[in-house]
Amino acid sequence: MSTGPTPATSAPLSELEVGTSTVKKRQIAAWAAWDWGSAAFNAVMTTFVFTVYLTSKAFGGEDHASAVLGGALAIAGVLIALLAPVTGQRSDTGGRRKFWLGVNSVAVAVLTGLCFFVFPSAQFLLLGVTLIALGNVFFEFAGVNYNAMLAQISTPKNIGKISGLGWGMGYLGGIVALLIVLQLFVQPSFEWFGSSTENSLNIRLVAVFSALWFMIFALPVLFAVPELPRKATGPKLSFTDSYKLLIRRIKAIYRSSPHTIYFLLASAIFRDGLAAVFTFGGVVAAGTFGFELKQVIFFAIFGNVVAAVGAIIGGWLDDKIGPKRVIVFSLIGLLIAGTAILVFGNNPQSMLGLSWSGTTTFWIFGLLLCLFVGPAQSSSRAYLARLAPDGESGELFGLYATTGRAVSFLAPALFTLCIAIAAPLVAEGQAQRWGILGIMVVLLAGLLVLLPVKSPEEITPAVVPEH
Repeated sequence: MSTGPTPATSAPLSELEVGTSTVKKRQIAAWAAWDWGSAAFNAVMTTFVFTVYLTSKAFGGEDHASAVLGGALAIAGVLIALLAPVTGQRSDTGGRRKFWLGVNSVAVAVLTGLCFFVFPSAQFLLLGVTLIALGNVFFEFAGVNYNAMLAQISTPKNIGKISGLGWGMGYLGGIVALLIVLQLFVQPSFEWFGSSTENSLNIRLVAVFSALWFMIFALPVLFAVPELPRKATGPKLSFTDSYKLLIRRIKAIYRSSPHTIYFLLASAIFRDGLAAVFTFGGVVAAGTFGFELKQVIFFAIFGNVVAAVGAIIGGWLDDKIGPKRVIVFSLIGLLIAGTAILVFGNNPQSMLGLSWSGTTTFWIFGLLLCLFVGPAQSSSRAYLARLAPDGESGELFGLYATTGRAVSFLAPALFTLCIAIAAPLVAEGQAQRWGILGIMVVLLAGLLVLLPVKSPEEITPAVVPEH
C-alpha cells in the first residue's frame, strides 16, 4: 500500500467514518460501565487506599517503601511504553480487540485480588509493589483496546458526548467505590468481620472488593460490543516484525498525516500536566492549605463530581465546536485556576469588597481545576479516535499511551524543582505551593504545542502500510 499523500477523491477514511452510522444505547452503556468499574483500580488501589497502605511504616518505613514502589512503577512505565503500540497493533490485525480487552481486564482483576495476601510486614513489600506494578501494565494494555473501541460504539456526530460520558462514569464510579470502601473497611459504620484491623484484614479485603467491582462492571462490554473484524493480511507477524511494522507505520503517518504525530506530542505534554493536577492536588491541600486527611478525601469526592460534570459537558461541546477548541479552552481555564492558587496561597484575601480565607481559595479554584481536567481528557481521546485509520485504532492508542509515558517525568520533576528553588527564598512552609508553577509550565507548554495543530476535520487520516 502506498504511504504517500493520496488525492482528495480517494482520501482514506478513519475507523470512525467506516463504522456504523447508528449505535445502540446498550452498547454505549456497557462500554461506559468499564470506565465506571476501572475506578476501583485507579482511585482505590493506586491512589487513595492500597498504595498508602503499602508505603506505611509496616513495610519498612515510608521513605523506603515509597522508593521501592516508585521504582516498580517506573519499570512498569517502561514496559508500557515499549509494548503498548505493538499490543494494540496485534489486536487490530488479528481482530481480537474485545478478546484482549477481556484478557487484560481479567489479569488486572486477578492481580488486584492477589493483593489480599500482602500482609503488613516488610517481607511482603516486594510482593505488593510487584502486583500493583503488573496491574498497572495490564490496565494500560486494557485501556488501549478500550479507548480504541470508542470508534466502534460512536458516530462522527456523537463521539465527543460518548467519550465524555465514559470519563464522567469513571469519576463517578471512583466516588461510589471510595465511599463504599470508607464505610465498610477504612472507617466502618458497623462491626463486621471485614472491619477487623488485625493483620490489616480490612485493607486487604479492600483489594478483594476492588477486584470484584472492576470485573463485574468490565463484563457488560465483552457481551454487548461485537468483535473487530479480522484483517485479511499476510502471514502472522512475530513480535520483532511487529516492531519493524510499527516503525514503518509511524514514518508513514508522519508523511501522510503529520498533524496526527503533532497531536500525539502535544497531548503527551498537557496530559502529564492533567495527571499532575490530581497527583499533587491532595499533597498541596494538606501541605500548603492545612487540610486534614478527612478534608482531603472530602475534597477528592467533590472534585470527582465536578470533574465528571465537566467531562460530560465538555463531551457535549466537543460535538458542537470540536475537540481542539474544548481542549484549548480547558487548558486556559486550568492555567487561570492554578495561577490563582499559586498567587493567593493560604493567606486571607480581600478584593472588590469580598473577603475569604485560604481554605476558601483552595476550594473554589481547586474545584475549577477539576472542572477543566475532565473535558481536556475526554476530548483528547475523542480527537485521536477521529484520526485513527480504519482498523488501526488500537495501534494509534498504543502510541497515545507510549508518548504519554515518555514525558511522564515532566510535571513531577518541575513540581519538585520549583519547590527546591523556592525553599531558600520564601518563609518556611511556603515553598510547596510554588510547585504549582511547575505544573502550570507543563500545561502552558502543552497548550503552545497544541495551538498550531489542525482540528481533526482538517486532517486526513494517515495512509499506513499493511505489512
